[in-house]
Amino acid sequence: MAATPLIPVILCGGTGTRLWPLSRASYPKQYWALSGDGESTLLQQTQQRLNGLDGLGSPLLICNEDHRFIVAEQMRQIDVEPNAILLEPMGRNTAPAVTVAALQATADGADPLLLVLAADHVIRDASHFRAVVEAGRRPAEEGRLVTFGIVPTAPETGYGYIEAAQPFSGGPLQDVPIARFVEKPDRATAETFLSTGRFTWNSGMFLFRASAMLAELERLSPEVVSCCRAALEQDTADLDFLRLEREAFAKCPNIAIDVAVMEKTELGTVLPLDAGWSDVGSWSALWETSDRDGNGNVLQGRVISEGSRNCYLRSEHRLVVGLGVENLVVVETDDAVLIADRARAQEIKKVVKQLETDGSPEGKAHRKIYRPWGHYTSVVESSRWQVKRISVKPGASLSLQMHHHRAEHWVVVRGTAVVERDGEQQLLGENQSTYIPLGCRHRLSNPGKIPVELIEVQSGTYLGEDDIVRFEDRYGRSDQRIPVQS
Repeated sequence: MAATPLIPVILCGGTGTRLWPLSRASYPKQYWALSGDGESTLLQQTQQRLNGLDGLGSPLLICNEDHRFIVAEQMRQIDVEPNAILLEPMGRNTAPAVTVAALQATADGADPLLLVLAADHVIRDASHFRAVVEAGRRPAEEGRLVTFGIVPTAPETGYGYIEAAQPFSGGPLQDVPIARFVEKPDRATAETFLSTGRFTWNSGMFLFRASAMLAELERLSPEVVSCCRAALEQDTADLDFLRLEREAFAKCPNIAIDVAVMEKTELGTVLPLDAGWSDVGSWSALWETSDRDGNGNVLQGRVISEGSRNCYLRSEHRLVVGLGVENLVVVETDDAVLIADRARAQEIKKVVKQLETDGSPEGKAHRKIYRPWGHYTSVVESSRWQVKRISVKPGASLSLQMHHHRAEHWVVVRGTAVVERDGEQQLLGENQSTYIPLGCRHRLSNPGKIPVELIEVQSGTYLGEDDIVRFEDRYGRSDQRIPVQS
């Protein structure tokens, strides 16, 4: 008998500010490779660790519309074609996201199992994780709402807890009915929890039949269902994406699935999971889950460590040298350097909040900005000019556009580019250049098989990224929605 189809639902929201300066709103932690040079990103790992599950279907991904091209590109890189990429116009927590996924999964009359996962978790033992998921099939197919409780390794006060109705005496693959969910406790309470053998950490991962979750949502949180159904019924196709209708989705309550359903339902059941899980909530947590050298150091990128112990040292660009230091987090990016006591790494959120209050660009965005056609990096800028490095993927093209206040010089340093200026085309190879005067309709395309890289010099009275008029765009963007470099 064929296994019931299993559809991963990967929630890609969140900004991961506690991993600043690497993780920022424009490119959060789930899209970074955090476990070593050249490794898959957290999002890609979330999908890849499912390989081998019976009846595994294409994933449903739910993300912020500003990250849609990042999600699509990272799935393409691992040869995964999503069932759908659903775009949230604004964040509304996990209950609306789960509801939209369940409605989408049942739209054609099917009733698959949905495996709800966060895109930013680390699980070191993927085979055990798959075994626990398989163990959750039976109760899920019977209509239970299964959650995976993380076996505690310490009396943590930063996680919510799940109390099982009885101790997990049936073994690691035995599900137990849920007695209650408990908010983050103090340390003494957490120590008491661990002594009972009934408590696990709340991971935010679930397995259930789509129809079973929808029925409980209808009963316990009907407003969530009605708003999500309206947003989905009025959605618009945008290339490979489904864009939820903004006004309908905005009316949806901002509520977690735990609060909306799991804390109230009598169908909840918990399976213990002991697979090296981490939500990578801070640099210290990443240090704990990463491979360390003989001195307890995690070294990433261009790093030299001499006499240093128990440090996390990461370089994205420049050389970082740790000399005789202990218990530090040092993270270098192209526009910021973090140096922190590892024990105080959680406090980085205060710094990010201050940056945002001050209007500092480093609080939300990197110098390197990703676009559907590739990416660009701000190199240097002044009041009336700036220099950028632009990379365009093979077969990709910027929009046909015009600027009112700036002119541009382009110098191709790699590959071959087609440049359109006021209806005329020219082919530029390496070391060739062109000039785009103010008011000129222009477009840059890459007809080749390798990326085109060029240096762009902008000059003018106003250099803001909202000085752009688009005439044609293959990616379905509008000036109002994305007032940035196109």
